[in-house]
Amino acid sequence: MSGVELRARVESRDLDVDFTVAPGEVLAVLGPNGAGKSTALHVIAGLVRPDVGSVRVGDRTLTDSSAGVHVGTFDRRVGLLMQDPLLFPHLSVAANVAFGARSGKRLSRKASRDVAAHWLAEVDAADLADRKPRRLSGGQAQRVALARALAADPEVLLLDEPLTGLDVGVAAAMRAVLRRVLVRDGRSSVLVTHDLLDVVTLADRVVVLEAGRVAESGPTATVLTAPRSSFGAQFAGINLVNGRLGENSTLVTGWQQVWHGTPDGGLHGGGAVATFHPSAVAVYRDEPHGSPRNTVEVVIAELDGRGPAIRVRAERQQDGSPGLAADITAESATDLRLGPGQRVFFTVKSQEVSIHPAR
Repeated sequence: MSGVELRARVESRDLDVDFTVAPGEVLAVLGPNGAGKSTALHVIAGLVRPDVGSVRVGDRTLTDSSAGVHVGTFDRRVGLLMQDPLLFPHLSVAANVAFGARSGKRLSRKASRDVAAHWLAEVDAADLADRKPRRLSGGQAQRVALARALAADPEVLLLDEPLTGLDVGVAAAMRAVLRRVLVRDGRSSVLVTHDLLDVVTLADRVVVLEAGRVAESGPTATVLTAPRSSFGAQFAGINLVNGRLGENSTLVTGWQQVWHGTPDGGLHGGGAVATFHPSAVAVYRDEPHGSPRNTVEVVIAELDGRGPAIRVRAERQQDGSPGLAADITAESATDLRLGPGQRVFFTVKSQEVSIHPAR
């Protein structure tokens, strides 16, 4: 098994990242649109040459700007699966996958057909072998594209939002195929996704990119339950407030708002973040007095009733971070007569707030 080491600066795309993927690990790369996720994958694949940096897979150097090394895309043994399966329209499904086997392992035609049959069976697409791509559904085409990528026997598999656009049921089936193949073969993989289910079910570790930089990294469970970045919190559905550690393990924001909470054991001063679930937030029209130690005045930006509760989202925080959110019942929303533009008070009990050191 081979790991991946990426260090790259691409000035034209304002990307400057540095991360590793352990042998056999699935790394999820998250971030808002334009954060540089796909560019990072394209550097690993050899489609983009960094101005400064290097790419190593196992003991092989694929890119080294200082030494003038840049191995061609087809010689990297790096598979890339994107949202568009990019199948050859004039070839059958079997021929598409056999092409991957020949290009990756330089096999004979007979041997490549055998490899194609194997991988089509592995992705539950053996019955599609004789079809042309135009006769495939979106989910079927992605299975075939995955089989073609794996038939080349890549050391690293790059997945750039391959499930985006698929129906929920089809995406779930494809996710199960990916989980089975990735776990069994122990192949290092990098997954770019916007879907929480992809991260929860497939990823061992997470890297969050913001504005072309690594904003956060860590085990999947840690990032999803105690995110340290604005996008990580928004992705996981958790409120996050940036600041610095104050007295008595409080967090003080840049606009001097004080948050009381339960400190993480590693706090020693400096930057810090406070996190809490929207379900822990109560909403009042008038400033309350009583037990909650954290009360902030906010302006409502929107209300969303698509989930089991009504989500009340406030306008962005003063440092530009996503607005705080509260989940309340439909009855409460009706009684409060809430609407965008209204000033209300969010309250959170201190025991519901966790304070962590910032990255």
